[in-house]
Amino acid sequence: MILPMIKKIIACVFILVLSSSVQATVLLNSSYDVSRELFSALNVVFEKQWAKMYPKDVLTIKQSHAGSSTQALSILQGLKADVVTYNQVTDVQILYDKGKLIPSNWQERLPDNSSPFYSTMAFLVRKGNPKHIKDWQDLVQNNVKLIFSNPKTSGNGRYAWLAAWGAANLMNGNNTLQTKKFMTQLLRNVEVLDTGGRGATTTFVSHSIGDVLISFESEVNTIRDRYMQKGYEVIVPATNILAKFPVTWIDKNLSENNTEKAAKAYLHYLYTPSAQKIMTRFYYRVNNQQLMKLNQNRFPYTKFFTIEKMFGGWDRITKMHFSSGGELDQLLAERHE
Repeated sequence: MILPMIKKIIACVFILVLSSSVQATVLLNSSYDVSRELFSALNVVFEKQWAKMYPKDVLTIKQSHAGSSTQALSILQGLKADVVTYNQVTDVQILYDKGKLIPSNWQERLPDNSSPFYSTMAFLVRKGNPKHIKDWQDLVQNNVKLIFSNPKTSGNGRYAWLAAWGAANLMNGNNTLQTKKFMTQLLRNVEVLDTGGRGATTTFVSHSIGDVLISFESEVNTIRDRYMQKGYEVIVPATNILAKFPVTWIDKNLSENNTEKAAKAYLHYLYTPSAQKIMTRFYYRVNNQQLMKLNQNRFPYTKFFTIEKMFGGWDRITKMHFSSGGELDQLLAERHE
């Protein structure tokens, strides 16, 4: 009777000793609305790599998704994310400007200004492209109904707005008055301004509203592939915006969460060929020219313009276009006149 009891006690002690030598690390990645599938694939691979390097440290990566501006606000309000992977520089920069959660030079800590991948805007149209959409100018026809996300709450929506504005500006020879007329008509054609990119996709696909969904190239291609039976088609405009996707670790949270080693390794991993190969599989463009050449059929040529050259940078954009009473507010009011 005593012997079995002693064996049980020894077994329990052995389990306690063994478990005490194994630690668990949980990493929270705060990301933008339409990146779910990408990071689901990336995280599985990184967790396996981590397990091989650190078998006594069990790593779990958790995700938080919403419009990028909403996500940044959540962190400022206390969300203890370890890393952010956003689609707009300002939504990372605000973490320094408003909260001093990261240093001012955060863009210098990783290659390519801390942007391991990038994208551009594209159109998803219904089977057979019944409205004959080919480029930006086709979106302002009277019979075309548009869906994209709200530029006030979504980086996806801001890029859609700026891509349309920039393309119109180039078409009009930098005639601001003509560009504003174009954008007013574009807004008149909008059926729904969803709070985030995935919400806009749901409106277009699940609720069958609109003729054209404007979203990131990665999103519209993913949706086309997922719903092959619906026969959606993807159009990448000939002139388009370069959308860089910045990442960083949140210094203040790393010290509190004891996740510095895992967080930094995770973001460095995003620059590796294996991670970048996964990105191209999900229709994200990367700076690895060899991978881009191998995947050239997935990425139609488009003539990019940049935020800096077209608009003078994000500070100027925010004040001119998206602040209270800015161009977006003014033209939204005009579309009802």
